[in-house]
Amino acid sequence: MSNLSKLQTLQHPLFEQYKLNVQIKRDDLLDPIISGNKWRKLKYNLQHVKEKGYQGILSFGGAYSNHIHALAYACNKYSLNAVGIIRGEAHYANNFTLSKAKQWGMNLQFVDRMTYRLRDNSEYLQRLSQQYPDHYIIPEGGSNTLALKGVAEICHELDQQTQFDTLITPVGSAGTISGLISGDNNQHKILGIAVLKQTDYLTKEVKVLLNDKEDKLFNHWQILNSYHDGGYAKFSPDNLKKLQDFSAITGVPFEPVYSGKMIIALLDLITTNYFQPHHNIVLLHTGGLQGLGGLIEQNKLKADEWPLPLELQAQ
Repeated sequence: MSNLSKLQTLQHPLFEQYKLNVQIKRDDLLDPIISGNKWRKLKYNLQHVKEKGYQGILSFGGAYSNHIHALAYACNKYSLNAVGIIRGEAHYANNFTLSKAKQWGMNLQFVDRMTYRLRDNSEYLQRLSQQYPDHYIIPEGGSNTLALKGVAEICHELDQQTQFDTLITPVGSAGTISGLISGDNNQHKILGIAVLKQTDYLTKEVKVLLNDKEDKLFNHWQILNSYHDGGYAKFSPDNLKKLQDFSAITGVPFEPVYSGKMIIALLDLITTNYFQPHHNIVLLHTGGLQGLGGLIEQNKLKADEWPLPLELQAQ
């Protein structure tokens, strides 16, 4: 896996009109399968597992989870066992994402929603530890202290690659933005775009991950909550068209669940004069293009209108 992702300058009429400089950190190109923030989050977790002598990793996710997909492949690559606690029913094992996870050797354990809500409960986690004593447990989305260490390296790379004012990232489980905030250490504005409907949950989660409950350490960040487009994995036809047009102009592929919502937010923020002229913006492409396979499978997207994930290209 590569250690440094490409930084690409984006050309778009809107950027020229509002006199903005926009670049994108192409973490989607880090690895064909373990791309984007999943690669960053797993890097030091995998190292820790190997150093401590664990035989495998256990984690949590939904039926089309990017994290579960990446974790299954990583464990297969590094000769580790993998257990996925999956929200949903057993028939989901045959879907686009989980069929790949199963193919890579992941043991899929399906649970109902009530049980899945216990994924952060200490007693439930203790029972799982007793059931899988030689497995290291990683939270949903891969967001833990070791994940933050991996994501923080993005900021160190950017310091070598460019000068910028604002770094923008999609926010799902809060691990990526927390790592960026930590790595940047108040040098730039970190702007998160929430991809799910919530009020202050993500802000609280960031503070927990950073151990910064009173905002004494980090204060150059913000999460915008108005661009979720109706909720997690929901998107309007109008925004899908905007995203397709943006990809066509820039040549960069996106999916509409994570990085796509960041793009929709960017376009709106620009036209509402959120940024001053000559502002230098870096976007973080967090990967997740495998998710297109599931969206196409569910008939939420048309296959001929979106870039196919690597696994579908081979079919």
